[in-house]
Amino acid sequence: MELVLNLLATASRWSRGNLSEIALALVGCLLVLFGADIKAWLDQRVGGMAGALRVPVMALVCCIGSGAALIYATPWVVRGLSQFNNYSLAPVLLVVLVLIGVVADRK
Repeated sequence: MELVLNLLATASRWSRGNLSEIALALVGCLLVLFGADIKAWLDQRVGGMAGALRVPVMALVCCIGSGAALIYATPWVVRGLSQFNNYSLAPVLLVVLVLIGVVADRK
């Protein structure tokens, strides 16, 4: 049991040192997974516009929206993940990665 706890603590300490990169990867994965759904929702909203207006609006909203999500959501994820202690951070990250994999497999 001591070995398992030591392994969890070591993996969590390594993860804590790279938490900003891990959070950025998680937000990026979520954007990739749900980007098509967000684009479809946005397409419904601006679908009535003329083509010359719709294309630039879609491009701006998608670029600005994705960029803002990456810039502003990543620190929130870092703050949320940093709340876990050294024995629970690695298992939480593993569960989150498995859940993202399940969602990706279903899409």
